[in-house]
Parts: sequence; structure tokens; C-alpha cells
Amino acid sequence: MTDPFATSHEFPVIVFVNPVAGGGRTGGYLLRVRRAFEARKIAAEFVVTESLEDLESRAQSAIDRGHRLLFAMGGDGTFQGLANAAYGSDAVLGLLPTGGGNDFAAALGLPKDFAAAVDAVLGGRPRRVDLVRARTGDGRDRLYVGGGGVGLDAEAVAHAAGTYRRVPGRLRYIASALRALHGFAALGVRAEFPGSELPPMEAKVLLAGVLNTPSYGAGLRLAPGAQLDDGWLDAVFVKDLNALEVLGLLPQLWWSGDLPESCMTRTRAPRVRLVTDRPCFFHGDGEILGPAPVEIEVMRGAVRVLAPIAR
Repeated sequence: MTDPFATSHEFPVIVFVNPVAGGGRTGGYLLRVRRAFEARKIAAEFVVTESLEDLESRAQSAIDRGHRLLFAMGGDGTFQGLANAAYGSDAVLGLLPTGGGNDFAAALGLPKDFAAAVDAVLGGRPRRVDLVRARTGDGRDRLYVGGGGVGLDAEAVAHAAGTYRRVPGRLRYIASALRALHGFAALGVRAEFPGSELPPMEAKVLLAGVLNTPSYGAGLRLAPGAQLDDGWLDAVFVKDLNALEVLGLLPQLWWSGDLPESCMTRTRAPRVRLVTDRPCFFHGDGEILGPAPVEIEVMRGAVRVLAPIAR
């Protein structure tokens, strides 16, 4: 596709707007986005969605009607919904990042500045990227785009979406994790790697994450070597840390998003199976997907996404 917007007058770009993304700040960006489309003479329809399910239903309907250029205006969770609707089609997707984390946008190479990110997307070209498929213990399949896991981060999801939903950026996720840490007991996890020669791993952990992007939680860099198009998952196991140890790491987490290597074990595989020693939930992109055990698999080149042109 030389010009991804060439057919926008016949089939306008549809922008699915998540009004609660970024703590409800998405609406404040909407006028700037409309003007950016108008300045480039790109025909677009803006659809404000009521829920993730509503977004997916509307996106699937748009694809069935012939639309092939669909945007999500929100965060990683919003884009997850669009990716699930578009998977298996020839649609090209775009992300206008207004979420609290925007880790997938960062992995795509989009600038942090919102206006610059919009320009980069509208001037971008389609790039094939991997997605991650999770099959949870209730038999449901779901695709996610960035990071997922069990343990403290999954328990923090409710706080990030509730009490701290208006707290900006990385602070939202750190505050949510600290809230979840109160009363949290280390989780026993067995990780298996089907189809690989890697031996199983068993440990008591603070969290076990499976990432497609270098970071999640607004720049918490658990897998700095992860890439969106390499066909691998980065599995990360953060060892059991007590409250004092976690507090001691806060300055580093706040400033750089990094954890010391001594706190983690990492490995790479195309498939991971996580079994836990007590009932718990698995999240992907900050959305609860279902209960453990969970089987996770990389879906190589699963969708095409508008990304900045490499310099």
C-alpha cells in the first residue's frame, strides 16, 4: 500500500475514540486530531465508543462494510480491542496514543508528544507487527498487544482503572502496584515452554510477565530487548520482594522505569504456559483476560499498523 489513505474518500478512515482513556483526557485531544486530518485532506469519521465490546463490534461492522483503515484513539487497551476485531482481515490500523501508558505506541517509535505522534502516524506506512494470543483457564482466546502477566501487576489493574485512573503516566501504575502490594503474598508460578528445549521454571514471584514490547505500565522496562516483529515472547519473572525492597527501588522505577537485573529472570520463547499455585487472573495491556492457567503464544506478523518511516 503506497498511500494508505488513497481510498479515504470512498471509505473514510474510522477513528474509534475511547472517551475514558488517559483518565478521561482523550476528549481534550479530539479537536487537534480532527484538524490534523483536515489539514491533510483525509476523510475521517469519529466514533465515540461506550466500551471495549462496543469498539470491537463497531470495528468488525466497519470491516464488513469495506473500510480498511481503522484507528484507535486511546491507550494500549483500546488498541487491543481494535486488533482483536481486525485480526485475520487486510485492514491497516492506526494508534493515536492518549492512554495512561502508551507502551505499544513507544514500541512503534511514536513520539511522546501527542501532536508529533499524530503527525508520525498520518505520515507513516504500514508495518507488520506481532500480537500475543492468550488462552486462559476458562477456555477463552484473546489477543493482546504489549504486556501481560500474573501476580502483583494483575492485582493492581483494578486500582489503576479505579482509584488511580486520573493519575498521569507511570505514577498511576506505581501507585496501583503499591496499593496492591499491601497484603500480597508471593505467587508460586511454574512456567513451561512448549515446543522449545527450554526446561520448565518454578519460583515464588512478585509477578510473571510475558511481553511483546520492551515495557508496560507506562515505561516499566521489564524486557528492554523485546521487539514487535521478531516472532518471540519475552518472559520475565520478578523475584519475591518485600515491601522495604520495593520501596528502595521506587526512585529507579520512577526515573528510568528499570529494575536491577538481580531482581529478575528473563527468557525468550515463542510459547509460554503459566501455572499458578493459587487461583489468580491474567491481564493483557491492563485488561483482565481470564484465570490461570494460561497458554500464551506469539502471532507473528498478525496485523499491519501505521508506523513512522524509518530514517
